[in-house]
Amino acid sequence: MKFSTFTKAIAGGIALSAVLTGAAFADPALIYDLGGKFDKSFNEAAYNGGVAWKEETGGNFLDLELQNDAQREQALRRFAGQGANPIVMAGFSWTAALEAVAPEFPDTNFVVIDTVVEAPNVQSILFDEHTGSFLVGALAGLKSETGTVAFVGGMDVPLIHRFYCGYAQGAKHVNPDATLIENYTGTTPAAWNDPVTAGELTKAAIDAGADVIFAAAGGSGLGVLQAAKDAGKYSIGVDSNQNYLQPGSVLTSMIKRVDLAVKNALTEAADDATFKPGTTVLGLAEDGVGYSLDEHNQELITPEMQTQVEEIKNQIIAGDIEVHDYFTDSSCPL
Repeated sequence: MKFSTFTKAIAGGIALSAVLTGAAFADPALIYDLGGKFDKSFNEAAYNGGVAWKEETGGNFLDLELQNDAQREQALRRFAGQGANPIVMAGFSWTAALEAVAPEFPDTNFVVIDTVVEAPNVQSILFDEHTGSFLVGALAGLKSETGTVAFVGGMDVPLIHRFYCGYAQGAKHVNPDATLIENYTGTTPAAWNDPVTAGELTKAAIDAGADVIFAAAGGSGLGVLQAAKDAGKYSIGVDSNQNYLQPGSVLTSMIKRVDLAVKNALTEAADDATFKPGTTVLGLAEDGVGYSLDEHNQELITPEMQTQVEEIKNQIIAGDIEVHDYFTDSSCPL
C-alpha cells in the first residue's frame, strides 16, 4: 500500500494501529507535535519543509498529526516497522518516546527537532531561540511608545522561558528602563491551542500599558495577534513568518527555520552516507533564527531600527554581545 501524502487526525492508539497496520512504507515520515498541523507556527513550518522537499525532489512523504502524548511511541514503532526512513519529529516532547524506540530500529534514521536524544541513529536539531528572540525584543523596545512590552508564551516550560529571557534582554538592551510583562497560557499541551486564553492575557497586558506583545505560543498565538490588532497595538509572531496574518499590526516575527531543518533532514537522513547523528545547533550565523521583514511590516520598521538591529545581530554573532541562555542558567538577568 503506497501513500503520496498521508495525514490523519486520530483519536486514540487503536485508530492509529488500524490506520497503519498492513501498510508497506518506503517513504520518509514526518510527525507533528500537538497543536495541529496547520497552526500557522511551529508545526506548519515543519509541514512547509516537507512540502519544499517534495517539490524539489519529486519524492513523497508520510505525515501524521498526534492527538495525545500516548500515541508517540506507537506512531514511531508503526512507521519504523513498516520501513519509513527517515522519520522526522517536530517538538521537544519526543524525548522519552524516541529514547525507547530508536534502539529497537537501529537501521532507521531518526531526526528530532527541539530536543536531544543520544543514539547512533538519531540526529537532534536545536535552535538558538534566545538569540533570535533578543533581536525581536530589541525591535519591540525600539518601537514601544509606552516603554512596556509583553510576552505571552504557550506551555510553561523551559524552552518557552528561553524565548522570553532572550526577548526581555533585547528590549532592555535598547531601553534599560523597559518594563516587561510575562504570561503563559497553561501548563499542559492544551496551552498550544488556546487562542482565547492567549487573547485575554494580551488584553490584560495592554491594559497594564504594553503596546508590543510577543507571542511564543504555537496556535494560541493567533489570539495574541488578533487581540493586539483589535486594540491598535503591535504583536510579534513566532516560528513561521506571521506578518501576513495581521498586516500593519504584526511588528515582525521571530523566525525559527524549522522548515529548513525538516527539508534538509528528509534529504540527508535518507542516506547513511550523509546522515549526521549527534546534535546540530542552528543560530543567527546559520540563519536558523532571525526576524522577518517583508511587505506586510516594512512600514513599521524604520531604516534606523533595522540598522540598529542588524548591528546587534552582528555583535551577537561576533561574541561582542552575550545573550543569556535560560537552558544554561534558569535565572534570567534583567
